[in-house]
Amino acid sequence: MKVFVKSYSRVLSMLINLEAKKILFFVALFFLSTSINSQDVLEEYIKIAESKNPDINAFNISYEVSKEKENEVKSFADTQIGMGYFLSEPETHAGEQRMKVSARQMIPWFGTNAAKVKHSNSLSDIDYMGVVIAKRKLKLSVSTSYFKLVEMKKRDSVIDENIRLLGVYKKLALTFVKVGKATAVDILQLEIRRNELKELKEFVKQDFEAEREVFNGLLGRSTNSNVRLNNETIVLFSDTTASDKELSLHPELLRYDRLLTSIDQLELVNQKEKKPKIGVGLDYIVVSKRPRQTYKDNGKDVVLTTMSLSIPIFTKKYNSRTRQNNLRKQEIVFQKEEKIRALSATLSKAIVEKNKALIRYNTQISNIEQTKSAEQILMKNYETGIVDFNDILDIQELQLKFQIAQIESIKQYQTNQAIINYLTNKN
Repeated sequence: MKVFVKSYSRVLSMLINLEAKKILFFVALFFLSTSINSQDVLEEYIKIAESKNPDINAFNISYEVSKEKENEVKSFADTQIGMGYFLSEPETHAGEQRMKVSARQMIPWFGTNAAKVKHSNSLSDIDYMGVVIAKRKLKLSVSTSYFKLVEMKKRDSVIDENIRLLGVYKKLALTFVKVGKATAVDILQLEIRRNELKELKEFVKQDFEAEREVFNGLLGRSTNSNVRLNNETIVLFSDTTASDKELSLHPELLRYDRLLTSIDQLELVNQKEKKPKIGVGLDYIVVSKRPRQTYKDNGKDVVLTTMSLSIPIFTKKYNSRTRQNNLRKQEIVFQKEEKIRALSATLSKAIVEKNKALIRYNTQISNIEQTKSAEQILMKNYETGIVDFNDILDIQELQLKFQIAQIESIKQYQTNQAIINYLTNKN
């Protein structure tokens, strides 16, 4: 019987080591495989989200409206047409004046319409930056939610592997119960631990369903739609450098530059409108013939061309607009400085958190290796007849803790890398 137990222990030791290696291999594969397919899937989902996102669609329409407004500002003021009938006809040498038709057109000062077009273009640029910002924020939200789903899926797989490993432990315990080297309490402890893992699996399932609803909501589709998740993920590396130049190209900061440009163009329009306006006109007077007159110009209608100037003598409103524009520019400069500080702080925090995630990831690799060595020592103890299933459960619990921590570190790494990409325009 002792020979049988010893041989059986060796076989089970090999099997348990094999199961442990499977888990380790699974985790290593998860963390070290390339991210090409995973990124392709994520990019596909981001495109779907962009096409159906109401905010982005609204920004696109606003941009089209601002582009169309360029045609509006190019046009002149309305042409004035008037007509009058003489109740008392003034008599001239050519005859009596019966009716007068006139047309007037005011023309803005030279370059006024061009300035208005430039201002309209600057407003279009602002609306376009709104589209870019909305797309970036949506990409960050979709990526973050996707990484959470991948993390939950991997956590669920690791829990399944540990539940299966507990089944192997249970078979070993049942064998040792038969030869008096273990008790029924050991079996119950294994069952309790297995129930705890099943409970944890249900919690993960509930969290996954809730996050899936969030993800599908971002994509504008049914909340219970399936989400395609790949097993691959990124290879971890510590390249977290980001220059101020990269941050300065962030669309939220570029938008402030567009606002400043727009105010400059608005002030140029204001200065042009401060100039006189030129008016041109044409009067046509209907003249009736004088009876019994035969000279050449008898009854000849009168055509009169006119020109006028509209001079803005009272310039208080134009000066007020200039002061308003200067104050508005100061406000935007302060807002931009505050935004730079906020984005810089967010970037610094993301870099720190990414580096911490990388450190945690490497730490868990070492911890998993240590638990594997401890498990091998326990397997050797089985051969001498020393069986302590409390130690087995402790090692198994530590393994699960380290595996989940490693998965969590990957999610944190990816999430903070997405934030860095959002701030620095990196792919």
